[in-house]
Amino acid sequence: MKALVLFSGGLDSTTCLALAVKEHGRENVMALSVYYGQKHDKEIAAARAVARHYGVKWQTLDLAAIFAGSDCTLLKGSEEDIPRESYADQLAKTDGKPVSTYVPFRNGLFLASAASIALSNGCGLIYYGAHSDDAAGNAYPDCSDKFNNAMNEAIYTGSGEQLSIKAPFVGLTKADVVKLGHGLGVPFELTWSCYEGGDAPCGVCGTCRDRAAAFEKNGLKDPLVG
Repeated sequence: MKALVLFSGGLDSTTCLALAVKEHGRENVMALSVYYGQKHDKEIAAARAVARHYGVKWQTLDLAAIFAGSDCTLLKGSEEDIPRESYADQLAKTDGKPVSTYVPFRNGLFLASAASIALSNGCGLIYYGAHSDDAAGNAYPDCSDKFNNAMNEAIYTGSGEQLSIKAPFVGLTKADVVKLGHGLGVPFELTWSCYEGGDAPCGVCGTCRDRAAAFEKNGLKDPLVG
C-alpha cells in the first residue's frame, strides 16, 4: 500500500516518516509539507533535508491565505510574540481554550488537503504525528484521539472507503516518540521543532521545552542543542 505522510520537518513527523518508510518502503511513501504563513521557513528547510535523507517523493502546499485573518502567534500576521513558557503555564491563562500557538483547525485542514492529494496519488493511508502531550489540557485539540477518530471516519467515508488515517503516536507521549525514533535511527539533527527561526533553537518556547524533556526522559542528548 502507498502512503502519504503529513510532514512538517519536526521531530514527530520525521519519526512518522521513518515508520512509514519502514512499513511500506520508501518507493511507496510520499511526504507532504504545508506552508501556512509561519514567521520563519526553518520547518520547510528541515522537511526538504529529511525527505532527501529518506529518498521519498516530497511535495509542498501553500495554504497561508486561509489563515490571513488569524491572530495565532506563530503566523506572520500576528503582532504578538510567541510565548516563551511551558504549555502548562500558558494553559493556566487560557480558561480552557487552546494556547496562542494553536493554528485554527490546522490539522483538520491539512488532513482534508492531504486526503485529496493522497487519493490523486494512489495512496491508501495518511500518516500524521499527533501525540498525547500536544492534546493534553486542550492545548491543541486537533491532536486528540477524539479528533483523530472523527477525521478518520470522515475521510474513510468521503473517499469511498479507499483512504484511512494512521496516527501511530496519538496515544503516546513525546518521550515515547523520541524513544521510537531513536530505535528507528531517525536523523534528529536534521529536524526543526522550535517556533522561532533562529540559527539555533530558542530553548524556551513550548515546543522546545517539550522536546528537551522528551530527550532527557530517554537519557539522550538532542543533537541540535550544544
